[in-house]
Amino acid sequence: MKKTKNFLKQNYKACWKFLKDSADFQIISLGIFCGFVILGFAFPFFFEQQILNFLKRILLKVEGMNFLKTFLFIFFNNLKASFFAIVLGVGAGIFPVITGIANGYLLGFVARYAASKEGIFVLWRLLPHGIFELPALIISVGFGLKIGLEIWKKDSKKILKKNLKESMRFFIFVILPLLVVAAAIESLLIFFGG
Repeated sequence: MKKTKNFLKQNYKACWKFLKDSADFQIISLGIFCGFVILGFAFPFFFEQQILNFLKRILLKVEGMNFLKTFLFIFFNNLKASFFAIVLGVGAGIFPVITGIANGYLLGFVARYAASKEGIFVLWRLLPHGIFELPALIISVGFGLKIGLEIWKKDSKKILKKNLKESMRFFIFVILPLLVVAAAIESLLIFFGG
């Protein structure tokens, strides 16, 4: 029991240190995401038909699923987005930036669309799972940026190896649990018609 406690303590300590060391990249990630949320909310007409078709396809996939299937569908979609935002950062950070832009704009678009149909207070429904899902995504994008931009530093192989290792540690110990909670909440809201 003590070994497990020490193991967890050491890993969480390393996670928070890496997050602190990545603060500049996290701020950039947050800025990209928030900027495109605002853009999606203020100008919801870019790619409007494509986004509505995409949302319809997702709703059709989830329709009729039981709680467990809905949970797994949501969880694995978010898991893939976060994982690839990190590891595909090796391509000069381009994929993480695209992930931040696409998810930010999509959230802004959906928020505007939902508010125009059901009123501004409908946005409170996004909050319960958003407080877990969005930090996981934003942090993943930040780590992807760190990996992609620090690859140009001197001793790049060593830096890349360290950044990937620490990002994956954070992914397992922090992002994964956040996504489990987010998927559980979102599935409950869908399943019980929230």
